[in-house]
Amino acid sequence: MRDLIRLLRLYAPYRRWIAGGIALGLVTVLANFGLLALSGWFLASAGVVGLAGIAAQNSFNFFTPAAGVRFFATVRVVARYAGRLVDHEATFRLLAGLRTDLYARLEPLAPLGLAADRGGDLLGRLVADVDRLGDFFLRVVAPFSVAAIGSVMMALVFGAFVPLGGVVLLAGLAVAGVALPVISIRLGRRPSGEAVALQSAMRADLVDSVQGMAELLTYNAAPAMQARVEGASAALAARQGRLATIAGIGTGGNLLIANVTMAAMLVIGGRLVVAGRLAGPDLALLVLGALAAFEAVAPLAGAFQALGGMRDSARRVFEIMDRPVPVRDPACSPARPATLGLVLAGVRLRYPGQAGWALDGLDLAIAPGERVTVLGRSGAGKTSLVNVLLRFAAYQEGSVTLGGVALRDIRGDDVRSLFTLVSQQTQMFAGSVRDNLLIADPAADDAALWHALEIAQLADFVRAQPDGLETLVGEAGVRISGGEARRLTLARAALRDTPILILDEPTEGLDPLTEAAVRAAIAAIGIGRMVITITHRLAGIAEDDRVVVLAAGRVAEDGRFGALKRAGGAVTRLAALHDRLARL
Repeated sequence: MRDLIRLLRLYAPYRRWIAGGIALGLVTVLANFGLLALSGWFLASAGVVGLAGIAAQNSFNFFTPAAGVRFFATVRVVARYAGRLVDHEATFRLLAGLRTDLYARLEPLAPLGLAADRGGDLLGRLVADVDRLGDFFLRVVAPFSVAAIGSVMMALVFGAFVPLGGVVLLAGLAVAGVALPVISIRLGRRPSGEAVALQSAMRADLVDSVQGMAELLTYNAAPAMQARVEGASAALAARQGRLATIAGIGTGGNLLIANVTMAAMLVIGGRLVVAGRLAGPDLALLVLGALAAFEAVAPLAGAFQALGGMRDSARRVFEIMDRPVPVRDPACSPARPATLGLVLAGVRLRYPGQAGWALDGLDLAIAPGERVTVLGRSGAGKTSLVNVLLRFAAYQEGSVTLGGVALRDIRGDDVRSLFTLVSQQTQMFAGSVRDNLLIADPAADDAALWHALEIAQLADFVRAQPDGLETLVGEAGVRISGGEARRLTLARAALRDTPILILDEPTEGLDPLTEAAVRAAIAAIGIGRMVITITHRLAGIAEDDRVVVLAAGRVAEDGRFGALKRAGGAVTRLAALHDRLARL
């Protein structure tokens, strides 16, 4: 319930739209009530007058009630249309704000704060769950408000004619508008929540299946994944069928109570007519008015049944919004330093939920323009070093300075504006070569794009394509080779003119010729920059200014490659292994 109350608070900026939507909904219900009640009275009165003879017909005012019927009919149509416009305007404004806010909360969580989440599940929270929360006003808040206010007003109208009739009508509306929804909530809570969970899991499986289709086909695992998705789909259909059954019971129950109330009105009014205390046409007004009154509570059973799913969606959305960010930014950043040397002193980093230190007393200094290779086994701390430098992870002990300014005092976006990262998992977006390059510099013109491609030694390949810069690379770069994707990433790095370049395994998995081309591109891109190359390979590192070896989260060796090769340490052993493999 706290999540739904919190959701209701999100509508505060749109309270005028909400008030307008509720008011128009109330006008619609009351106009429908007035239309049926007045129509019943008018028809009954006309019948009585017709039986009374010519004199009564001449004295009866047909025009005023006829005008009233037309008035109520017109008001009902206009109010219903205007209400839909206002309700949806309020909903769309909330959806836009909520989705933007959720994305703004997601962004600072990446990448470490979202490491345990599946991409399909995050997509479901951002799209399906937010859409479901948009229905909270349309399906719950507005109908409940209209039903509560309208029921009291219509019961008061009935009470003015027949006090007992007003009490009976209010009782019938209470049963249909409160008792039935409560039953629907209890019956639908479990299947509704299960449906949300199944939809999320199925969506995540589908996204994983599409992204990993090649592997599924290669290992003949596609049938198993298909069976898994079909099983989830069948389970979801079963829950949705149960919810539809509950909704049908609620609709039928509403009609039953409406007819019972109408019959009660007929009995109460009939006795008053027989006793001469109520005119015959007024009986028709009471009976048809009672039937029309139940339009106000008709949506409530289905609306409250959906509350379980809305509650679960709210919980999933707010769980992301309340998740603590891995790194908290200061209010503002100091001025950019004149020189950008890096100094790490006694840095210790432990990831949440991990027992050991990823970095354990790391001491490292890199001068501006220096080219440094960082070697180390898996788990030595190479990736953690990058996470600290880019402010993706907050270190617990020690200090990191950039140009003499504490890294903690600089906002993450400002820090990352000084770095260009070419990661091991090259991310290609499903667009053109131009689209993937413009990520680095949205204002770059064609000349700048071609220059970057020349530096990355990819210009000849792109020129050879019929569409040139508009050549589509496909989802995750499936339409180009791994080497071409790596060089396209380097072209992207060439466009981004930052003083520090970080390369994470830039030549991993490349053939010798492609590796040579990539290294030439790196040499061109790194001119005038501090270049930090993260790798576990020795190829090409002899040209770097320094080699730093990490082990157990700290610096084990630091110096020129030639000196370290002769020092008898990790570089010596790695060089000997490299030489043996080269002779095979």
